Amino acid sequence: MNLEILGRALRSLAAYRPILDTPEMAALRRLLDGLAAEDGGGAADDYAELFYLLRQGGYLGLGDWLHDQLRDKSFPYALLIEREGDDPALSAAAEREVEVFRALSELDCGVLLAELEKTAPEAARLLPRWTAGCPFTFASLTEFYRTHGSGLFARCRAFLWEDGELYPVADPDCPGADEMLGYELQRDQVIANTQAMLEGRAVNNVLLYGDSGTGKSATVKSLLSLPGFEGLRLIEVQKEGLAGMPRLIRTLGGRRLKFILFIDDLAFDQDDTTYSVMKTILEGGLEKRPANVAIYATSNRRHLVRQTFSDRAGDEVDASETIQEKTSLAERFGLRIPYLALNQKEFLELVERMADLYGVEMDRQELRTGALRWEMRHPGRTPRTAKQFIANLHIK
Repeated sequence: MNLEILGRALRSLAAYRPILDTPEMAALRRLLDGLAAEDGGGAADDYAELFYLLRQGGYLGLGDWLHDQLRDKSFPYALLIEREGDDPALSAAAEREVEVFRALSELDCGVLLAELEKTAPEAARLLPRWTAGCPFTFASLTEFYRTHGSGLFARCRAFLWEDGELYPVADPDCPGADEMLGYELQRDQVIANTQAMLEGRAVNNVLLYGDSGTGKSATVKSLLSLPGFEGLRLIEVQKEGLAGMPRLIRTLGGRRLKFILFIDDLAFDQDDTTYSVMKTILEGGLEKRPANVAIYATSNRRHLVRQTFSDRAGDEVDASETIQEKTSLAERFGLRIPYLALNQKEFLELVERMADLYGVEMDRQELRTGALRWEMRHPGRTPRTAKQFIANLHIK
């Protein structure tokens, strides 16, 4: 394509039209228009600005920049492929426009500078060059959309749901499998349930409950580090954001990716009516939960809602209904997994395994004695207590 045809092709973008609103593409369009109008001074400024913008973003050329734009933004064609839809007109437009982007990526700066030299020779000789080359094809982009999704979900795997918006977490705190010690039976249940969802089978919502520091939250977060779970996305939802969850769930339905909505440390006080919203989300509303979405929650309380003696001996005619109402929320999680504190033998075995993991060279009897002393001052035979003990050894 010559420069004039490229300029016209850019103006007719439809499937990928939002790219035209980027500063880089705006500078490129002004550059092409300036060369066509033989405005050497303006074209030189636009060329320099485009080079600056590319380098500012860490790109060596237009091809690398376009590659990221086409993968990381949410475009109609990307959503079409992710949802396994069929739209011949959109597909044809996307393929045609990707060829335009390929032509731009492979455009040698020498062609631009040769045109610029006709009206601004001094500027043309001073201007730097970016790298020409195209790292993508229409087929490779389509396969990327099919495998990784599009937009935010293609860039990141972990997110926060706050104030009705999704915020990507570029570097999530996801412990690796080698860091997860103890509670293998519990973790295996969580992994098996998640694997079933990734394979497209029906799964349960999951409640991990029990003592603090036993690794409930770490179990959920570690799912992102497992091989073969690349199609999984984790969205952490704060209790304050429960009311907006139905809207979030609607946006996730129909995608190829699988989503866990993670609610950490879930609990409700006696007069907290928010749990009614949670009950409807889990089960009971008219709207069906999409098959690619599951809710995983952790709590220190088995029944999630605090009960008091007045619930059992109050002045209500049928006190049992009050108790049943407050325990029914936990029962809506199909998979309820207890995380209880370890006995002494299990705790000491965990300390030894953790010492090996972190390279602690110490007499085993001395290590066990020190761990018991530490546990007496830090109640709770849990992985958290063991890890704190090992960390303290490194300080000494």
